[in-house]
Order: sequence, then structure tokens, then C-alpha cells
Amino acid sequence: MKLYHHPISGHSHRARLFASLLGLAPEMIEVDLRAGAHKQPAFLALNPFGQVPVLVDDDGTVIADSNAILVYLARKTGRTDWLPEDAAGAASVQRWLSVAAGDVAFGPAAARLVTIFGAKYDPDEVIARAHVLLGRLEAALAGRDWLVADHPTIADVAIYSYVARAPEGNVDLAAYPLVRAFLRRIEALPGFTPFAETAVGLSAAT
Repeated sequence: MKLYHHPISGHSHRARLFASLLGLAPEMIEVDLRAGAHKQPAFLALNPFGQVPVLVDDDGTVIADSNAILVYLARKTGRTDWLPEDAAGAASVQRWLSVAAGDVAFGPAAARLVTIFGAKYDPDEVIARAHVLLGRLEAALAGRDWLVADHPTIADVAIYSYVARAPEGNVDLAAYPLVRAFLRRIEALPGFTPFAETAVGLSAAT
């Protein structure tokens, strides 16, 4: 099993984190985004969208998109604790995967892209979106430890990486104690693997 990734991509970390939580150890293949390796024919043959991560299973199955990888790995390993099979549970997980692909991507993830890569987003706008999301997460976590069940699911994994690194995009987590506690719970799970901090994050921590 191979996982094509980039170390400071939150989408890549999402896939790597879940593989690690499952006790899997895929071969990690770093894609040099700055050199444009993700736009070369060899990579585009794996993912025509030119994005990391991409998982290539031992049988040749290719799965692109971080959330799709979460679903694939949960199903492949038969881990219904991570991805419920009942209709309501599966729908609840899907709701948070949609949040990860939407509100997270256009909020804290976009804010981080501004500071790290100089992305041409309006910083005030994406930071405001991030705080709307964080307020909703805080409310969702009231009286519970996890977003969907009484144990972690891929919904929690999908939300973690970019929220954990939100301060790298000048998004302060101080006003969200339940969110911060949620992040610590994920970090305490057996098999947790950390998301690399950028120079921006390291500066913010000093």
C-alpha cells in the first residue's frame, strides 16, 4: 500500500492519520508540490485532479481524495466502529465529511493557505468563516466527546487536521474549550501521528 502525500497538507495528514490509527503503515511517497510534481503525467494518471493524497492499494486499487480514503480504509478493514453501517450513523458521518470538504476547506484550511502559501483569499473573510465553523463545532460537542458516536469515527478524523492547525492561519482557538479538548482526545488515541508544524506554526508557539 502506498500513500502519495505532502507533509504540510492537511488533507494528506487526514489520510495518514487514519491509516496510523488503524495500525496500517503504507509506504509514504512525498509529492513535491512546489516543483509541480502533482501536475505531471505520472501523477495525473493516478488523480486527474492533480491533488494529494492518493492511496494505491496492494491490489492496484487507486483511491484519490482524503475523505474517500477514510471511507475505503474503514470498509476494507471492516471497522464498523469507525464507519457505522446503520443508515442514521452512516448519514451522520457523511454530514461531517461534507463539513470537512466545505466549511473546513473554505475556513481554517483557506486561512492557513494564506499564511503558508500566500493564497489569494481575503484573510478577514476566511478567518471569519473559520470562526463560524468553530462555533458550530463547539455547539456540536456540548455534552459529548465525539461528533457522531460515543467513540471516534472517521467524522472526527476528517475534522481534526485543519482545525488543529487553525492558529497557523491566524485563527485563535482560545474561545473554544470544547474544540480544544476534542483535539486533545484525538491526539491521545493509540496510533495517533502528529501533523507537521510549519514555520508559521512554530513561530506562533514560541
